[in-house]
Amino acid sequence: MTERNIVNSTGLLLFSGLIEYLYPMKWFALLAFIIIVADLRFGTLAAKKRGETVRFSRAIKRTGNKIVDYTCWLLLAWALGLAFGDYLESQFLPAIVLAVIFGIELESCFSNYFETKGMKVKINLLALLQKNAHIINITKKENEEI
Repeated sequence: MTERNIVNSTGLLLFSGLIEYLYPMKWFALLAFIIIVADLRFGTLAAKKRGETVRFSRAIKRTGNKIVDYTCWLLLAWALGLAFGDYLESQFLPAIVLAVIFGIELESCFSNYFETKGMKVKINLLALLQKNAHIINITKKENEEI
């Protein structure tokens, strides 16, 4: 019984500081989870629309890989915020890093969604940084050229 108390106390001591710093990132983690689920759903629908075989094991494996990837991105954004946030006098550095990463993933989600509707749509959210750039380009509809 005392060994369990020592292990629990040590774990609490080690992770309490980490939890305190990661607590503000909880909304980004929730957003990442929502984006991952949306990408899984629209990706499988788009693959079925293309006539591909969707294997459950491969979909779960890719989703697990995305969860690990986004966890790494969250930790990297958090670490950059700790390292450079005070120096730059800005607490928005993690939000900027994650906005770029989430924007790239949202492009994939939107492309898969429109593919299920029969449209080939190229979405470039990073074009917001350019002047006179088109964010959405519809290249063709099903059975028709645009």
